[in-house]
Amino acid sequence: MAGTNPLLDDIASLMTGALGAARSAGEEAKTAAQARVRALIADMDLAGRDEVEALKAIASAALDRVETLEARIAALEVAQAKSTGS
Repeated sequence: MAGTNPLLDDIASLMTGALGAARSAGEEAKTAAQARVRALIADMDLAGRDEVEALKAIASAALDRVETLEARIAALEVAQAKSTGS
């Protein structure tokens, strides 16, 4: 069986190390970009996902309440119209 070529082993080792370093650098860049975006959002005073979801729930409950009250008003108007003979 032929022996391994030390030059090819060195090149393979360098490539493996370079790929690991590139992956690590990519992860660091992603983390830095996420931090910067979060800082920009904080500076812009934008609502977060939790705040938006909470406001959606509040708005939905308010719309349900409005519909209920509109139905009650309509029923009262009908009852009033019947009692006044209009």
